[in-house]
Amino acid sequence: MSTLKEFEVWFVTGSQHLYGPETLKQVDIDSKTIADSLNDSSVIPCKVVFKPVLKTPDEITQLCIDANTAPNCIGLITWMHTFSPAKMWISGLSLLQKPFVHLHTQFNRDIPWDKIDMDFMNLNQSAHGGREFGFICSRLRKNRKVVVGHWQEEDVQQQLGTWTRAAAGWNEMKSMKVCRWGDNMREVAVTEGDKVEAQKQFGLSVNGYGVGDLVAVVEKVTDAEVDKLIAEYKDQYKFNVQDAQMDSLRAAAKIEAGMRAFLDQGGFKAFTTTFEDLHGLLQLPGLAVQRLMADGYGFGAEGDWKTAALVRTMKLMATGLPGGTSFMEDYTYHLDPANTKVLGAHMLEVCSSIADATPSLEVHPLGIGGKADPVRVVFNVAPGAGLNASLVDMGNRFRMIVNPVDVVKPDADLPNLPVARVVWVPRPDLRVGAAAWILAGAAHHSGFTMALTAEHMEDLTEMAGIEYLCIDENTTISDFKQNIRNNEIYYMLANSLT
Repeated sequence: MSTLKEFEVWFVTGSQHLYGPETLKQVDIDSKTIADSLNDSSVIPCKVVFKPVLKTPDEITQLCIDANTAPNCIGLITWMHTFSPAKMWISGLSLLQKPFVHLHTQFNRDIPWDKIDMDFMNLNQSAHGGREFGFICSRLRKNRKVVVGHWQEEDVQQQLGTWTRAAAGWNEMKSMKVCRWGDNMREVAVTEGDKVEAQKQFGLSVNGYGVGDLVAVVEKVTDAEVDKLIAEYKDQYKFNVQDAQMDSLRAAAKIEAGMRAFLDQGGFKAFTTTFEDLHGLLQLPGLAVQRLMADGYGFGAEGDWKTAALVRTMKLMATGLPGGTSFMEDYTYHLDPANTKVLGAHMLEVCSSIADATPSLEVHPLGIGGKADPVRVVFNVAPGAGLNASLVDMGNRFRMIVNPVDVVKPDADLPNLPVARVVWVPRPDLRVGAAAWILAGAAHHSGFTMALTAEHMEDLTEMAGIEYLCIDENTTISDFKQNIRNNEIYYMLANSLT
C-alpha cells in the first residue's frame, strides 16, 4: 500500500442546543475549519472527514452506529468545542467499536486579553467541556489517547498522525488472515499461543496448511514465470549467483511464485514457515520470504504466527514513512564492556526494506534443515533509530513489549556471514535492555522497524486493550519488575470493573 488515504478518520465535535443557533453555527464553521486543516496536514496520513456538530444523545448514538458500520472509517477524533453534557455520550460510546482520540484543543490559540467578553467565553469552552467528556470516557472505562495543544501546532498534528497510523494497523489486524505452512518448531514455547483468544482479542484469523498444499501450487509454476522472476532479481539486486548455482535460483523463484499465488488466492496478509517442515520443497524459502515481506506481507519463522501478524500490522502502520520494517531475531551479542551491542539476523528471512544499499543476491549452504543450499539477499543496515516489538501470550492476557534501539555500524566487515544483518544497542544499554526483555517474557523473534516509534506501538496496544511494556532510556530493573507485578494485579481485576 502506497497511501493510507483510503481510510477515514471522522472529526466529531460535541456541543448542545443550550447555546442557541448562532453560536452553534459558529461551532460548525470552526469545527469544519479544523477538520479541513488536519486533512491537509502532511503528517496525518488518513483522510480526516468533518461531521456535523453533535448536540443530542440521539445524534451521538447514530454517529457511533454509523462509524461502526462504515468500512473505511477507522476511528474518530473527538473535540468538545463547547460544553457537551456527558450523559448524552453514554449510549453512543457504549456502542462504539472503533477507536477514538480525544483532541483537547480550542479554536483560538490565544486569549484575546483586551477583547474577551462573555460571548467569547460561551463559544470557547473546550477547557471544561473536554473535562466533562473525559470523565464519562473514564467512567465507561474507554481506552483512548488524549492530545492536548492547539490544533495548528506541528506536535499536536504529529501525535494525531501517529494515532491514525495505529488506527489503520488496528483496522488491519481485525480482518487479517494468517497462513501457517506446517506447525510450530517442535518444543518451542514462545511461538505457541491461543489462536481462539487471539481472534477474540484482535480479530485476526490463524489457520494451518500442509506444506504439501503449498508444494502442489509450487509445482504448477511455469518456466516463463520463473524466467520473469529471475529477470527481476537481476534488475533489483547485485547478482552474485554463479552459473553452477542457477538450478538453486530457479528453485527459489519457483517457490516464491508458488507462495505468492497461494497467499494471494487465500487473501492472506501474513504467513509462517518452519525449517522442520519442508517436505517437498527443495530449499528453505529464504529469498521468497524476504521479497514477500518487502511487498508488505508479515512473516514469522518457526510457526511464529503472533510475530507474523505483528510484522504485517507494523508494515501497514509505517506506510509512506522513511525506514523499513522486518521480522527479526536477536542472534548473538558483542559483550565488550565498553562497547556492548546486539547482532540481529535470522537464518535467511530479513526484509530488504531495511537495507542500507542494494542487496547482494547469493546462494550459500545453510547448515540447518537438511535441504539444498538456499538463495537469499545479503545486506547491512544503516545507523539510525529503531525499535523491536514482541507480542506474547501470557495465558491470561496478551502482552506487547517494545524496546527502542540505536542501530550502529558493525565494528568490521562480515565477509563470512552470508545473511542480512543489523547491529544495534538496546536502550538504555544491553545489560538493562536484555534483562528487562527477558523478565517481560518477550520472544527471541520481534518486529523490527526503523519507521515507527514507541508511541505508535503504545497507541496500537491501547486500541487492542492489551498490556504494554516499554524498555527505554528511563528503565531500571527494579522499577520494571515492580511494573510487571502491578500489571499482574491489574489484569486479574480489570474485568470486574466493566
